[in-house]
Amino acid sequence: MTARSLRIVHTIASIDEEASGPSYSVPALATKQAIQNEEVSVYSVGKAGTYLRDRFTHCRFKSDFKGYPVLGRMAVSGSMLRSLRQAKPDIIHNHGLWLMPNVYGAWVKNDTKAKLVFAPRGMLSPVALRFSAARKKAFGSLFQNRALSSVDLFHATSEQEYEDIRAFGLEAPVAIIPNGIDVLQNGPAAQPKKKIVVSLGRIHPKKGLDRLVRAWSLLEADFPGWRLLILGPSEGGHADELKRLAANLSLTRVQVREAVYGDQKRELLARAELFVLPTLSENFGMTVAESLAAATPVISSKGAPWQMLETKRCGWWIEHGSESLASCLRVAMSISPDERIAMGLRGREWMLQDFSWDSIATRMTESYRWLMDGRRTGPEWIRVLE
Repeated sequence: MTARSLRIVHTIASIDEEASGPSYSVPALATKQAIQNEEVSVYSVGKAGTYLRDRFTHCRFKSDFKGYPVLGRMAVSGSMLRSLRQAKPDIIHNHGLWLMPNVYGAWVKNDTKAKLVFAPRGMLSPVALRFSAARKKAFGSLFQNRALSSVDLFHATSEQEYEDIRAFGLEAPVAIIPNGIDVLQNGPAAQPKKKIVVSLGRIHPKKGLDRLVRAWSLLEADFPGWRLLILGPSEGGHADELKRLAANLSLTRVQVREAVYGDQKRELLARAELFVLPTLSENFGMTVAESLAAATPVISSKGAPWQMLETKRCGWWIEHGSESLASCLRVAMSISPDERIAMGLRGREWMLQDFSWDSIATRMTESYRWLMDGRRTGPEWIRVLE
């Protein structure tokens, strides 16, 4: 007998910021679940309207206090809360923390039979908790902590995020399911690689990009044909800080630029010789997966859960710090181009095998059904505290 379709609502403050990992991964998950015949909607705050997008329904709700200094940033939306109650979902899958859309699911769950699944999206890591700590503590006391206590199942994208959830004192079951990645079946574009090292994503102090610039200063003179590109949306003027740092260090082949998206981003990643993620803390690191899918080797700090880069022989997983990063870059830039190509192809094959969205969506939906059935034991990716 075929199981009935699940009514799934994904809640998130916004998916408008293209450089944000959830802006890609949440719609991608929703799309695959819809293709697998589930009834899927994504609720977010933005310009009000309902749209059919890639098989799922995207419902956007107006912010009640847009333009107000404090309340406006909290993404308060009474219309989103009312619609969520009226939807009567089987599953509310929330993504993120510290904004009002991230507590609405708990309020609705308490009034309905819905099950609440909660993806912290890296926001429970010690490093993330230190940013705007006072604001998060206040919001937690008022709203978020009670919402977290109502969660039926947490969704972690890595072992490290599982540890962060437990370290925060949360005891609900955890499904450890990574984000997926789209890998073009015909492989990356047949373009020659260029001697470019790329770091792409939000330009924020948490990303450790100042360490990358300092590392580059230790080797720029020894690699005259190479360039370092740092691309992404600047937060809090951090891009200008990096430009000043590069100027103060007399670096001539470092560029800090605006983000690129879509085909332009894929082409850049495919043509780069190396991708670097020097982050202090990351629950997943979508740009790592995107780079590997483009057959580009990756250097990642241990702030991101990519230790398998070395096991799969497609990159390096290194300690924090400018000196360790400079040492690794020196090795990666010194090996032969053919060796880097071979590493990139191994990375692409890994993405095809383990990170396809079809597989990820299937595991996630199996987790929902386990939760609704109330079974004690579940799939191997679900951890339950005894």
